[in-house]
Amino acid sequence: MDRKNIESSMIRSIGYDSSNSTLEIEFNSGAVWQYFDVPETLWYEFEGAESQGKFFHREIKNQYSESQVG
Repeated sequence: MDRKNIESSMIRSIGYDSSNSTLEIEFNSGAVWQYFDVPETLWYEFEGAESQGKFFHREIKNQYSESQVG
């Protein structure tokens, strides 16, 4: 999945695959996680958030099925 680098103290890059509603996040630690069945509207909100880290904690973490892939 293609990810784009972002400016965040917690997250290095983010990407979204609309064909299967999968969000992928690479954290600054180097860990890569995928989150499943994430609505495309939420992806756009996440991408445009003032703070992706805060948005992640508020709207994504523990809300969707997840799997560490890297």
